[in-house]
Amino acid sequence: MGKVQEFEIAFDKNKVVYSPGESITGTVTVKLGQQLQCKAVKVNCNGFCGITSKENDTAWTTEEQYFNSTVSIADKGTLKQGEHKFPFKFLIPASAPTSFEGNYGKIVYRVRAFIDTPRFAKDYNTEKPFFLLSLFNLNQVPDIWGTSSSAVTQQFTYMLVKTGTVVLKAQTDMKGYTPAQIIQVTANIHNQSGKSTGNIMASLMQRVTYETKKPTHDMRAIAEVEGGTVKAGKEVEWKEQIIVPPLPQSCLAGCELIKIEYFVKVSLKSPDVMLTLPLHIGNVSLDKKLKPSNKAAPPPSSAPAEHTPTPASAPDGSSPASAPDASASATTPTLPPRRAPKPAPRPAPRARSSSHNNTPSAPPAEFYEGAEGGAPMSDGVPNKRQSLLVSPNAFSYAPGLFFPQNQQPGGSAAGLGGPPFSGSTGATSLYPPLNNVSPMPASLVLPPDYDTSAYPQEAPPSYDESFNT
Repeated sequence: MGKVQEFEIAFDKNKVVYSPGESITGTVTVKLGQQLQCKAVKVNCNGFCGITSKENDTAWTTEEQYFNSTVSIADKGTLKQGEHKFPFKFLIPASAPTSFEGNYGKIVYRVRAFIDTPRFAKDYNTEKPFFLLSLFNLNQVPDIWGTSSSAVTQQFTYMLVKTGTVVLKAQTDMKGYTPAQIIQVTANIHNQSGKSTGNIMASLMQRVTYETKKPTHDMRAIAEVEGGTVKAGKEVEWKEQIIVPPLPQSCLAGCELIKIEYFVKVSLKSPDVMLTLPLHIGNVSLDKKLKPSNKAAPPPSSAPAEHTPTPASAPDGSSPASAPDASASATTPTLPPRRAPKPAPRPAPRARSSSHNNTPSAPPAEFYEGAEGGAPMSDGVPNKRQSLLVSPNAFSYAPGLFFPQNQQPGGSAAGLGGPPFSGSTGATSLYPPLNNVSPMPASLVLPPDYDTSAYPQEAPPSYDESFNT
């Protein structure tokens, strides 16, 4: 087995994920089969970012170093046979960015140990990586509150003949999400042409920019959902949801070479129309308690004086300002209270058109069945619940993947000392049904609530009709 039988690095408490500004401590273990002459035993801790213009290439064209510290844990001498343990400790800078690994670059942190031997003797070295997570708090992003919306108008051309236009409007319910949260996508398609459109699709996109001499853009579709078509001259409101899979955070604060962006792309296959809705992916979800209030200004104190009560309630010797109102109300005849007419019989329940659709945000497969302007699902056009195009395991250097999605601002990063990829091995477990309620089929949609709506629109029955019935 040679002189060196064991040479390894161990972190205290088997911790593998750290935060900026934290200390990393551990032990270097050397087990020798016989004594070994050495000049020094050193431990190094460093962090850097390297990028390239070739996919999966480790010959970096540009590098950026965040810290590089080396300490000597044993001086020149002879290491006796047996086991030796050398403790070490390093301080991680507070400005170090989050770990990341992509196709054209990565941000790496590691601890290395070296045994320098005399000339013509074999040197020994070992290393162990660790991960750094700088929490990205969505509540600290400027202009994060509200919805992300956009609209586009596209000319519809068929056989080189312009047949009309298609207006596409879309929005998301928020601008920031954490893994396992749900993106509510709402799109309105107005087909002002004489031909049906293609299927509508919403995709969660990731774009990573590597700042080489000529920037490299790596774009991929993470997940997508697909709906039906819109017939000629019809307008349809389409609602769907995308569950955010484990993803690296949007902001790599402290890194100047890699930039990560996310957006939802809503598109039609025919005509070729597309819009994007930018959003952020973070580690700390939005807290509604921190949302700035937009309360309306209270009415002026003089406003109630314009609506003076009737003379019966006005006291004697009222001010001159109230006298005109009192005389005016005195000349107005007082009518006896009228009884409310008997309501008309409630009509039978009827299905609503797709332009006023109030179905859940994740409609079942029967959503387009019989809807105005929507293609029947029996035509072979499935309404996908979610298609995950990229496996979560592809993001091996994203330690935020296994963080709980309900982490509150300022909370401790629980579970950092666990296994590094405990949340990346089972992506399907992150997709529970919304509020544990299965979608309601279209056939079970209840009739409108006539207490709060404008129904019925028919005139109320006359007195004779009411008496006869």
